[in-house]
Amino acid sequence: MDRAYKVYSIQNGTVIDHIPTPLALKVISILGLGNEGIMTIGIGFRSKKYPAGKDIVKVENHELSHDETDMIALIAPDATINIIKDGKVFEKRQISLPSEVKGILSCPNPNCATNKLGAEKHFFLEDKKCVTYRCKYCERATVIEADLLSSN
Repeated sequence: MDRAYKVYSIQNGTVIDHIPTPLALKVISILGLGNEGIMTIGIGFRSKKYPAGKDIVKVENHELSHDETDMIALIAPDATINIIKDGKVFEKRQISLPSEVKGILSCPNPNCATNKLGAEKHFFLEDKKCVTYRCKYCERATVIEADLLSSN
């Protein structure tokens, strides 16, 4: 039995599509969008690209910056970003891994200054292919996993 999915359009804002299920809530957390107004979250839609399903996030009346949308590449590198204006796609945006990440990536080294002294979490991109970042303080290389990311 086929189910009809209802995903309502927005007049202005940002649509983040092709997020692997179940990462929509993690994307919202990474972007710090908890109180940004009206959001529509779709989880587990059928997708040819993702056999386990895809998620969609729509943020009304808020155009995400390039820096914000690039953060999504940390866990959903194939996500698509559409900027909507007056009910139409104004811009289709490609995302890429940011060269540095501040505040959202936790260092797994328990002796790191970020964990021991509360220093700002700050990482630099080391390897795009393996999505690996190096800590500014302890210099430990870390392969990105969704569990290591949190909101600012």
